[in-house]
Amino acid sequence: MNIKKVSLVSLFIALSVVGASIKIPAIVSSVALDMVPALAAGALLGSLPGALVALFGHLVSALIGGMPLGPFHFLIAVEMALLVWMFTVIYDKGKRILAGILFVIGNTFVSPLPFLFIMGSGFYIGMIPSLLIGAVLNTVLALLLAPRLTSVFLHKEAVK
Repeated sequence: MNIKKVSLVSLFIALSVVGASIKIPAIVSSVALDMVPALAAGALLGSLPGALVALFGHLVSALIGGMPLGPFHFLIAVEMALLVWMFTVIYDKGKRILAGILFVIGNTFVSPLPFLFIMGSGFYIGMIPSLLIGAVLNTVLALLLAPRLTSVFLHKEAVK
């Protein structure tokens, strides 16, 4: 990674911190907007930078929220990084809506699967509505934002 890309990844991680601070009340706990920058970073910078932003963005969001699931947040951070990586690969192929749908499905139903076995079906089922709300909000905002940011980045590159 060159210095410009490292700086942009740092900027998107900082934006994840801001997004993590924006809490929207949900059925269980609250929903944060920490994945908007990660998805946007993936769309703009590639799958690895997007995954890094997702990983650190989730950890910061969990820290701000008091780490309610303790060390399990490290597992969730890896899951989020993998989901953003998958989103970016599909997004880069021009299948943006499919990428968004798969991210929402993965974030809502697949990523909490380990907790089905660790904490039981009540926890898993109880988390689904909140995860669905959060995934839809984060994905829709990122899908609206990424093309606009792309045009800004391309315009800046053309000026230089």
